Amino acid sequence: MKAIMQRCYGPPTVLKLETIARPSPEPDQILVKVHAAAVNPLDWHSVRGEPYIMRLSSGIGTPSDVSAGVDFAGTVEAVGRDVSRFKVGDAVFGARGGALAEYVVVRESRSVVHKPENLSFEQAAAMPIAAITALQALRDKGKLQPGHKVLINGASGGVGTFAVQIAKALGAEVTGVCSTRNIELVRSLGADRVIDYTQQNFTEGGERYDLILDNVGNHSFLKVRRVLKPRGTIVIVGGQSDEPFLGPMVQFIEGMAVSPFISQEIVGFIAHMNSSDLQALANLAREGKLTPVIDRRYPLDQAAEAIAYLEQGRARGKVVVTMLDQQ
Repeated sequence: MKAIMQRCYGPPTVLKLETIARPSPEPDQILVKVHAAAVNPLDWHSVRGEPYIMRLSSGIGTPSDVSAGVDFAGTVEAVGRDVSRFKVGDAVFGARGGALAEYVVVRESRSVVHKPENLSFEQAAAMPIAAITALQALRDKGKLQPGHKVLINGASGGVGTFAVQIAKALGAEVTGVCSTRNIELVRSLGADRVIDYTQQNFTEGGERYDLILDNVGNHSFLKVRRVLKPRGTIVIVGGQSDEPFLGPMVQFIEGMAVSPFISQEIVGFIAHMNSSDLQALANLAREGKLTPVIDRRYPLDQAAEAIAYLEQGRARGKVVVTMLDQQ
């Protein structure tokens, strides 16, 4: 089968399309023929091995895992003898390392569920990492309740487009922050109010929020907390930083340094992939409450270009990779 492989750290051009052996499912695994995959900031961080602290787990000199990609959607090609939830021909989506390939194997008990009938394979592939990140950030870390006022900084990106819709589904009053060109997109996703960051700095506004979901990290915690309610929470999902060792963690460390002296809470986290949250997202999609936004599509042999585009930080929603035989 064809698969994208990463043999060293560097720019996206280090990614190469190779022919490797097609995997066979173990007794508790399914083999999925991938129709579409999606790329995430995690992918370009992994390709570059930055911030360097990542290499403590991903490999110091070279990547310990040479496969690429996580998000996928496709059809079940084969099942192990102990599998009961899926059968050959089922349309599924989920998360598994090595998703930028024509086939992927995943354990039945891990992060894979049936694809909603009203979503295309491309739309389903766009969901796992970004949508679960948004869900867990709002529901679990932000403890979002109906009626809460929520600000989403970076509302037009991969996580942000899902976060606007999920926050509305959970009963929040949502303010999205984005650039001028994305105002109508964010408004169409259900945002009650949209702030154009090229015209207004949200940290200097008069509104106060119960929860701020920060996907961008372009303001210090000390500035962001000005617009938090006294018991408000900021959840840091992503950030911008030229610091090569800790990267976006710098903002979180800054916040933790002052957190013992204030009533507001700062939370940083890494999403935990699981089938129950994937199922919750699939249910929202079936109900018409969650629709993935896709910016660009690339064929598998241009996966490096897809990740390079995403790295620019200008994508509206998700960037999707489709398999060569699907073109």
